[in-house]
Amino acid sequence: MDEAATAALRKRVAIVTGAARGIGRAIALELGRRGCHVAFNYRASRDAADRLAGELAALGVECAAAQMDVADFAAAEAMVRDVADRFGRIDYLVNNAGIVRDHFILRMSERDWDEVLDTNLKGAFNFSKAVAPVMMKARFGAILNISSVSGVTGNIGQANYAASKAGLAGLTKTLARELAGRNVTVNALAFGLIDTEMTQGLPEEIKAKILQNIPLGRAGTAEEAARVAAFLLSDDARYITGQVVQADGGMAM
Repeated sequence: MDEAATAALRKRVAIVTGAARGIGRAIALELGRRGCHVAFNYRASRDAADRLAGELAALGVECAAAQMDVADFAAAEAMVRDVADRFGRIDYLVNNAGIVRDHFILRMSERDWDEVLDTNLKGAFNFSKAVAPVMMKARFGAILNISSVSGVTGNIGQANYAASKAGLAGLTKTLARELAGRNVTVNALAFGLIDTEMTQGLPEEIKAKILQNIPLGRAGTAEEAARVAAFLLSDDARYITGQVVQADGGMAM
């Protein structure tokens, strides 16, 4: 990204959901490094959230953190309202919050299904619905939904997760059509194996099997993921909307 595009992010305001760890944390820090003020939520990781807030402050940008569950519609509305009141604008929304509850379908409980869909898909609906009027009034904005190649190809043991991520693709394309007239873009990023705390817990034999299916032969880093996200939010990507961009090392080509 060139200097002009980076400069365009300065003083703008982003909401990143589920940012205390992993990809969300990397995205929040990447935006902060580019001068963007960042508001983020976390559900339980208070220590991690405090560390992120401190790192953002050290970058010289303003930060607002809220402990809430993205699946709570009223709480999402309240957070968006608070951010808009505090900063006077919301330019970017990154729907990153996500969980896994992996089981074969025969062992998957109704609760496993509901928790994953409520967080991964309903959470994105909640925040998108709340932020859309702000962006439409400003006639500017970008929404980025963090998806997965599991939603493109499916994955054994992930019926709930894959369904939630596939649902994000449909949500992305529909919102892109609905909001384009007000200069609001909506895209999704479908990641493959990214080296985060979540994937570091995978058994080595499972990791090895996944790596065999990645032409580039390695996992992506959270920092690489964050730079792609920053590009899709940037002014360089204002003519891109309704797309599900796969950043997966060729895993699902």
